[in-house]
Amino acid sequence: MKEIEIRALQADDCEKIHQAFVAQGWKKPASKYYQYLEMQEQGARDFLLATYQGEFAGYLTINWTSHYPPFHDKGIPEIVDFNVLKKYQRRGIGTALMDEAERRIQQISPLAGIGSGITQDYGAAQILYIKRGYIPDGRGLILDGKSLVYGQQVTISDDLVICLTKQLT
Repeated sequence: MKEIEIRALQADDCEKIHQAFVAQGWKKPASKYYQYLEMQEQGARDFLLATYQGEFAGYLTINWTSHYPPFHDKGIPEIVDFNVLKKYQRRGIGTALMDEAERRIQQISPLAGIGSGITQDYGAAQILYIKRGYIPDGRGLILDGKSLVYGQQVTISDDLVICLTKQLT
C-alpha cells in the first residue's frame, strides 16, 4: 500500500468523512458528501479523496462549471472545498490532491481556478497556492461571486475569498 492514495468518492465514504471532521471539531454533514457523490456521478464534479496509510486524510472537488462568473465565462474549472485533516497536514497530502486536480483540469482547460479564504485559518492553503504558481485574478476580495467596492462593509466569513488562477503547462 502506498502512503498516499487518491481516488474517487464512494458511498461508504460519506459517513466516514463526516465523522473524521466531527472528531476534529468541524461541522461537515454527511449529506454534503452524498450530494458530492451525486454530482460526481452526473459528471458535474470530480471528488478526489486522499487516504494516508489507508485512512481518510482529506479531499478536494473540481467543479467543472464554476459558479464564480469570471471563471464560468472563461470555462475555467474551479478547485472547490479543499480540506486535509489537521492530523495529516504537512505530509504531502494537499500537494498530492492538487497534483491530481491540476492533471485532470489540464485535460480540459489551460487554466485552473481556486478561491481562498482570507483569514489566518487559510494561511497554509494560501502559501501552498502561491508556491504552486497561483496568482490573484485581479478582482480583489469576492463575496457571493461579486467583487467588493471601496467602502463596502462586510462580515469576515468563509464566504469572503480571493480568487486565484494558475496557467497549467
